[in-house]
Amino acid sequence: MSPDDRRSDAAVTKAKVEATEAAEKVPATAVAETHAEGGKGHHFPSHFADSGGVDFTGDQTTAIGEETIEELRQIAARYPQPRSALLPMLHLVQSVEGRVTPAGIEACARVLDITTADVNGVATFYTMYKRKPVGEHHVGVCTTALCAVMGGDQILADLQGHLDVGNDETTADGKITLEHIECNAACDYAPVMMVNWEFFDQMTPESAREVVDKLRAGEQVTATRGARISSWREAERVLAGFPDGRADEGPTSGTASQLGLQIAHEKGWRAPEVPAPAEADSDAKGEGQ
Repeated sequence: MSPDDRRSDAAVTKAKVEATEAAEKVPATAVAETHAEGGKGHHFPSHFADSGGVDFTGDQTTAIGEETIEELRQIAARYPQPRSALLPMLHLVQSVEGRVTPAGIEACARVLDITTADVNGVATFYTMYKRKPVGEHHVGVCTTALCAVMGGDQILADLQGHLDVGNDETTADGKITLEHIECNAACDYAPVMMVNWEFFDQMTPESAREVVDKLRAGEQVTATRGARISSWREAERVLAGFPDGRADEGPTSGTASQLGLQIAHEKGWRAPEVPAPAEADSDAKGEGQ
């Protein structure tokens, strides 16, 4: 590639970055207005352009001690290939630190005997790993396709105004971190909101405000299909593989998800019979003869 070509590519990249950064600075109210104008001038900014990497500056005090290191070792021991344990290990780091920290990255790398660059690459790839502190509760509003057209965009914009925060920002009291998130795999209950990864189904701006207000007041809140809401850090510990005993609290499914099964029962539909492995082998040998 010639020097002129490289300069041209660099200019294009710089222009794209500047355009994305400009889009990110559009206020939430402006985004809501463009969605509300009957399909005119829709604005779908990327929410990841300014997410950056793990913060290696400022106070590096860590809560990770020998107890956490031992739990990281326990997680690694569950897997035939220890490196496969990195995802739950990072969730454990978040349960202790409130985000992925440099100390957490170093601890994971040391336990798994891999480089910090390897850990950092994973930690900055998946959006469930947070690079700045999360509040007591993480509230995620789905604005993908079906949830969006069913009102997810308006719920997000309404909560941003109600809480006085932007995307991936935390309220001044440290209680709520609000984030736009992609599909929650609960399209049959759109629009969906999640609190610490628990489902809140068929939400409205009013019901969403009620949930966050109760959380900020310290009142008990229960998921639509799930358990009583714990803190985000407690939920992260569960994702790391340390159960909290709440797995059987509340329903995990609902009428909309079970509709296909209900119709099958009504019509007497059954899945095709599958021969047992021994029978299948015998049939195959018979056909060969």
